Amino acid sequence: MKERARILVVGGGYVGMYTALRLQRRLKRELGRGEAEITVVTPDPYMTYQPFLPEAAAGAISPRHVVVPLRRVLDRCRVVIGEATAVDHAARTATVRTPATEEEGTDGRRIEYDELVLAPGSVARTLPIPGLADHAIGFKTVEEAIGLRNHVLEQMDIASSTRDPGVRDAALTFVFVGGGYAGVEALGELEDMARYATRYYHNVRPEDMKWILVEASDRILPEVGEEMGRYTVTELRRRNIDVRLETRLDSCADRVAVLSDGSRFPTRTVVWTAGVKPHPVLAATDLPLNERGRLRCTAELAVEGAPHAWAAGDAAAVPDVTAGEAGRECAPNAQHALRQARVLGDNVVRSLRGEPLETYAHKYAGSVASLGLHKGVAQVYGRKLKGYPAWLMHRTYHLSRVPTFNRKARVAAEWTLAGLFKREIVSLGSLEHPRAEFELAAGGKPSHDPPHNPKGSS
Repeated sequence: MKERARILVVGGGYVGMYTALRLQRRLKRELGRGEAEITVVTPDPYMTYQPFLPEAAAGAISPRHVVVPLRRVLDRCRVVIGEATAVDHAARTATVRTPATEEEGTDGRRIEYDELVLAPGSVARTLPIPGLADHAIGFKTVEEAIGLRNHVLEQMDIASSTRDPGVRDAALTFVFVGGGYAGVEALGELEDMARYATRYYHNVRPEDMKWILVEASDRILPEVGEEMGRYTVTELRRRNIDVRLETRLDSCADRVAVLSDGSRFPTRTVVWTAGVKPHPVLAATDLPLNERGRLRCTAELAVEGAPHAWAAGDAAAVPDVTAGEAGRECAPNAQHALRQARVLGDNVVRSLRGEPLETYAHKYAGSVASLGLHKGVAQVYGRKLKGYPAWLMHRTYHLSRVPTFNRKARVAAEWTLAGLFKREIVSLGSLEHPRAEFELAAGGKPSHDPPHNPKGSS
């Protein structure tokens, strides 16, 4: 290795955390001797295990067990909380906006590096739909998941206490846009939770609620196969969930969801899960991008034509060497991201030591999805499962994949306790405005607008 290797990891999600974890293990001696330095730039001090967000929203898992504290796991790395706003790879520098940037009155902090790992992940892909930015909520962060849970329970409180049929109908109508993992699992878990909660409301019944899933294509959950996708539609409709295929959301202005088939639904809840797009920081680099805005990468997870730059996960267009056709890329999903991170970390170390690089090759094993408590679908190595066996496989698989033994034990304990006791249905919506009561007591006017948050969640 050179006298000192400065490694910069941009992103603290799946790829960022697992790559940094791999690096600090493989470079343990070099880090101890001061021959290497690993810096991780991330907007949050934790990694969110997104497959558990639907269960966190439904109250099956505590929110603090869905996240992994980076400073505890990456104890040999320097963790910088901030957003990378630009990367000049030719000069080997990255510009980072930290929480102190505004206070300091600067444009950002410059971080120099020798090796760059770009793993910023993705952001929600939105469309210019009237009312979407004002009324919809996403489902990518733990804050959004808990906010959505509180919101659903608050709507049930509104419906239970109002005498206006119009207000009641809008409060009990829930529209989910997007038929992928996030949309289907969030809808399934929350509908399950809300149906259970109705037993504690004297005037709200499960049949009073309208749950609507809107999908622009002709199928949902394409990852589990066409047959399991059709089964999922049948299962959701059996639960009186209105599944609308080949339908788009045209507007949600004035709290009315207008669909492309002409339907109109007064609603106070629109959940947007219709896909993702590469993180904006990729466009602020001098690295090559493909037509979809992802980094062009080799099968060794190096950025094409950019020595000492690496990428994986949602941000990278990685060739699928196991596919029979040329030009095919690995799908931007968690299964590939976890495996790519290990190879990426090893290849950075191999490059520093002058060793040959490893090619990333992994065949897609299958997919599992939860549709609520004791309900699920799965297709693993060609075998199709549904109902309770699929749900059990979903939990087993993700429990094995969630990072750290600490989190595995806590999640398993919570699942065990949930099987012994009743479901929690408490709404803590006031957490989103913690100063409201004090401002009112102090003579001010409490603000109900969420504080500025660049992530877009309240």
